[in-house]
Amino acid sequence: MALNGNAIGRIVREYVGGGAIGELSEQMDAMEREERQQRAEAMREAKSQMESYDELLAQFETVADNIGRGLLIVAGYHQHNRSEWRKRSEQA
Repeated sequence: MALNGNAIGRIVREYVGGGAIGELSEQMDAMEREERQQRAEAMREAKSQMESYDELLAQFETVADNIGRGLLIVAGYHQHNRSEWRKRSEQA
């Protein structure tokens, strides 16, 4: 008996015979299961790595934003109504 991989979302058993053909079918099914497990693990690892990259990128974005704000303030700008950056008018 072998598991049929064509059924989506449920296990379907399909009798393929006994003897050498049955054993070969069983071995092929086991190999396919192992390949699916390896692909799933690789996907989990890739997702985990992407999440790490996203976190690093968010940290970089925060640092870059703070540096940019600091540079604008030092250059004499202020943020008007929390939106546009404007040059402070020179008071004589």
